[in-house]
Amino acid sequence: MVKLKVASVGGSPGIVLPAEVVERLKVAPGDTLFLTESPGGFRLTAADPEFREDMALARKFMRKRRNLLRELAKK
Repeated sequence: MVKLKVASVGGSPGIVLPAEVVERLKVAPGDTLFLTESPGGFRLTAADPEFREDMALARKFMRKRRNLLRELAKK
């Protein structure tokens, strides 16, 4: 667990992430983070949750249409 403190950043409330958290998230200044609500509270991640859902649908389509995609790749 990492304890974060809310501070004033340019007149708005904000948080500063410790270096160890930045390293574990593999982010740099200017990157986008996503805060999602979960049953136990909130979750902070560098991965876009909507992209993950979109990729799951794409994988399902690719599995279903594998032969068609192979034929298209030949051309």
